[in-house]
Amino acid sequence: MKKIIYPNGTGISVIMPTGVLSIEETALKDTPTGVKYKIIDDSDLPSNHDFRNAWEYDFDKNGHDGVGA
Repeated sequence: MKKIIYPNGTGISVIMPTGVLSIEETALKDTPTGVKYKIIDDSDLPSNHDFRNAWEYDFDKNGHDGVGA
């Protein structure tokens, strides 16, 4: 399953789409305006939830799929 990630100022937020809208539509709608987002596979997220707060992603260096509307 795909997830949407975006920086939130203190870390990374993860959006779990419901399937009602396409993942691209969900990303545009639910990512804050002007904030870069990346669509990733579940397997790319840290498997240990304890370490998710320490997880980082460089949206400039590693790329992004769009910007919140």
